[in-house]
Amino acid sequence: MEVRWFKKPKAGATIISGFQGFGLVGTIATEFLIDHLNAKQIGKIEGNKVVPMIAVHKGEVIEPLSIFYDEKENIVLIRSIVPLSNLEWELADTVLEICDGIKARELITIEGISGFEDRANEKNLKTFFFTQDAKRMKKLQSVGIEELKEGIILGVTASLISKMKGATFIFSEAYSELPDSRSAAKIIEVLDKYLNLKVDYKPLIMKAEGFEKKVKELFVRGVDILKQKNQKETSYVG
Repeated sequence: MEVRWFKKPKAGATIISGFQGFGLVGTIATEFLIDHLNAKQIGKIEGNKVVPMIAVHKGEVIEPLSIFYDEKENIVLIRSIVPLSNLEWELADTVLEICDGIKARELITIEGISGFEDRANEKNLKTFFFTQDAKRMKKLQSVGIEELKEGIILGVTASLISKMKGATFIFSEAYSELPDSRSAAKIIEVLDKYLNLKVDYKPLIMKAEGFEKKVKELFVRGVDILKQKNQKETSYVG
């Protein structure tokens, strides 16, 4: 994979990454932040094995793997709108390359986690963190996030944990139906407290269905394109 920068961020930026995982929580939450912070695209991640899909929204191109930047808060956001099957380890290496290249202050990866099935209690969604950095652990606990003691993590997030145990990983319980924008909004609430972003996340919850619909459409298209691509490759071999 190759990182193509249009503009480099300031050194010491905080990186927030959200990939397609359980409940599409990471993708929806990064979409929230890009919109709220009015972050601008400064780069993208390219690779021959990435699903070849470009979306057009309000006249603007949405890349499969894009990098956004909020200069005021010095925050870099990495967003994915396509499935990343079989690319998890390679993408984790690319994220590490980005962290090293800009001398990132901290990598925060956000993700949904299984364990919530009762919609009647969705206001009581739990959030968890994982890190082996003692200072970050103390700060995360101070804002009311529970440490993840047991659980199974999959995908790019699992690859990143394996390679960067000192990074910060924040999880929110997610409903098993796709996607779960309420869980994503809970992540935003937690990030607001942790990073002091002054995000008014309540209006974001009201917008949740709109973001949910947008992300779901992109996800479905990505899966369809991946299936078509695999069918073509199979027919070539046959």
